[in-house]
Amino acid sequence: MSRLLIFGLGYTASRIADALRGRGWEVRATGSAGDLDFADRQGVLAALDDASHVLSSVPPAEESDPVLDGFGEVLEDKWLGYLSSTGVYGDAQGAWVDESAPVGTGRRTARAECDSRWLRLGARVFRLPGIYGPGRSALDRVRAGKAHRIDLPEQVFSRVHVDDIVTGVVTAIESDAPEGAYNLSDDLPTSQNAVIEEACRLLGLEPPPLLSMEEADLSPMARGFYAENRRVANGKAKRALGWEPLYPTYREGLAAIRARE
Repeated sequence: MSRLLIFGLGYTASRIADALRGRGWEVRATGSAGDLDFADRQGVLAALDDASHVLSSVPPAEESDPVLDGFGEVLEDKWLGYLSSTGVYGDAQGAWVDESAPVGTGRRTARAECDSRWLRLGARVFRLPGIYGPGRSALDRVRAGKAHRIDLPEQVFSRVHVDDIVTGVVTAIESDAPEGAYNLSDDLPTSQNAVIEEACRLLGLEPPPLLSMEEADLSPMARGFYAENRRVANGKAKRALGWEPLYPTYREGLAAIRARE
């Protein structure tokens, strides 16, 4: 039996776990929803000894990677995967970026360093843009009154439905994809405003007013998001993995979420 150990069983990784269990895999995991305590070193080491594959979705902590710091020395003989972020590319002023683009120039310098450390270990590093899906989409933000439309006409970003991350990662695992970085993103980078407007249309609601950055009074984290502008290319994942997004644009993704509700 193939055995996967997941570090950090969160929103996305839990869906990857479910998909692989449905294919006959044994999956163990750390995190509040997992069966292992990350602080129980001997328990984690025993699970690692049994695992054929390891996937980490643990973000940087204090400018370093907790998984590599704690267990990096025993990972080298495993199939390795890491859920990273397209934030490692920084601001591209709206240009397209692929896996050959420089990393570490933006606000995600700690993430970029962790990304590079996993690559040096021979991992498949999945760089993810804004993740959305059931319970975590523009539909939820609109209903909660937390959606914003910001007057930044040239600002665009990429996103990916959580189900498309699952198919990309599962395909990479089962096909033993080559080591390296893979962007898993949809086919249509666009503005946050367009996504909010589509969510409002599906809900039969009026879009929120268009505001300046100052009027919106955003948190520092949200302001950092709007400070970066890029389009993420997904051609390598399509070529190397044979992957195609089930939801190539936000329109199909939001419509599918709405239809399930």
